[in-house]
Amino acid sequence: MADRTLLLDRLARQRVRTIEWARALDTDELVRPVTPSETDDGAAWSAFDHLAHLLRIERAFLTMAQSTLAGDEAPVKIPGRTFEEKLAAVHAANEAHLAEQRGRTLDDVLRDLADARAATLEFIDSITDEQLDTPMPGAPWGDGTIAGVLGANGLHERQHITWVDDAADRS
Repeated sequence: MADRTLLLDRLARQRVRTIEWARALDTDELVRPVTPSETDDGAAWSAFDHLAHLLRIERAFLTMAQSTLAGDEAPVKIPGRTFEEKLAAVHAANEAHLAEQRGRTLDDVLRDLADARAATLEFIDSITDEQLDTPMPGAPWGDGTIAGVLGANGLHERQHITWVDDAADRS
């Protein structure tokens, strides 16, 4: 059974760390390309791009969790039949999202990240323990339950920060 208090606490603490990390970056560090795109035609990602990506995933995971509880038997909406096709679709969607986000301010993205995390925390707080333990069909993240997938957001954030810091030699 998922530990609701631990899940809520970890997600809240990680978001604070992520926002503090982002605010500590100077303008050059924020926009300098540091990691390669996962698509052949995509631009290298900056720290800002990684933050915008985190926003996309937070919202997507919450939508999947809500769809699962609404009875959707296939809440993970990733096109493609093979793993490679699905991965390519995810990478293409990431690039499309980043193209929409570029030109926004850091404050805008951080506000949206805070709002997205607040929505996730509110959702977790609004459902039962049994619902938290509900398997999310097709979800490869965490342990595949709603709690596991939503909890993966914190790990996902830490991973992206590590990639940026390592690539920029900030560690």
